[in-house]
Amino acid sequence: MAPPMSAAKFLAALRAEGLTVVEVGDWRDHNRNHKGPWGPVHGVMIHHTVTKGSARTVDICRKGYEGLPGPLCHGVITKDGRVHLVGYGRANHAGLGDDDVLRAVIGEKALPTDNEANTDGNRHFYGFECENLGDGNDPWPAAQLEAIEKAAAAVCRYHGWNERSVIGHQEWQPGKVDPRGFTMTSMRSRIGDRLGSTTPPAPLPTPRRPVVDLSQLVAAARSNPGMKGTPVTYAGVRTVEAALVDAGLLAKTRLDGHFGSDTVTAYSRWQQRLYPGASTKPGGAADGIPGMDSLRRLGQRHGFDVIA
Repeated sequence: MAPPMSAAKFLAALRAEGLTVVEVGDWRDHNRNHKGPWGPVHGVMIHHTVTKGSARTVDICRKGYEGLPGPLCHGVITKDGRVHLVGYGRANHAGLGDDDVLRAVIGEKALPTDNEANTDGNRHFYGFECENLGDGNDPWPAAQLEAIEKAAAAVCRYHGWNERSVIGHQEWQPGKVDPRGFTMTSMRSRIGDRLGSTTPPAPLPTPRRPVVDLSQLVAAARSNPGMKGTPVTYAGVRTVEAALVDAGLLAKTRLDGHFGSDTVTAYSRWQQRLYPGASTKPGGAADGIPGMDSLRRLGQRHGFDVIA
C-alpha cells in the first residue's frame, strides 16, 4: 500500500531528477477528489494528447472539455521537455482498466493483455500526458523522451518501484492506442537504466486481438443514442470507437464506450467509404448500424476480430 506523495514532494522529486518544471495555476489543489479516492498508488501511466501546440495542450489538460472535466493528468510533458504541473490528486486520465494489469503492476511482473475495463485507474496511477498528435508520424523530440523517462523515474525512485511500475494507457484499457510513436518496452528500458534496476525482459504473452460481438454491438448502436447520459452497455463499443478514431472518422473525445449519435455518424461515414452512394436512411447500407461485412473490414484494418 503506497500513499501518494504530497504535492510538495512530487515537485521536489521531479526537480531532483533534473527536470524543468512549470507550475500552472493552483495545480496543488486542482483535482477530482470529490469524485472518489486518490490512492493507494501503484504506478505511473503515460499518455499522448492528440493535440498540437504546447500552450493549448497544457490548457486542455488543465481544464478538460465537455464530458471530461480537468485535470486530465498531473503533468503535461511538452515537446521541449518541460513538465507542466496542472493538477494533483485524483485526475481524469486513466479511466477504467484491467484488474489483471493492475495486479501485474503491483507485483512488478510482465503485463498480461488488457481485455477488461473493470478497475478504477484514476485512483491508482500518477498520469503524464505528452504533447503529440498520436498519428505515428508526429515526432518525439529527444528532449521530450528524456523528460518522460525522468518524470517516470522520479516517481518510481520516491516509492522504491522499478520500471515495471510504468505503463502506457494502451496497456491498461482495451481500445486505447496511446502512447503511439515509441514503445513502452523501450521506455521502460530507459527508465530501468536510469534507476539502475533494469530487469531481464520477461517473455511476452501471445498477443490476443480484441473480439467484438456483432449482435451486442448492434444492440448498443440501436439503444444508446436515446439513452440519458452516456452509459456503456457493451464494452466492445470502445474497440470499435478506437478503430473509428484511428480511421479519422471520430473525435478522440467521443471515445467513451457509448454508441451515441456521434458514433453512429462516424460508423455511417465508414460505411460510405466502403459502399459509395449507399443510403444513410434507416435500413440503408450506410445508416450507421454495423453489419458483418463493414465490421469485419474495420477489424481487419484496425486489429480486432468479429463474432456473430
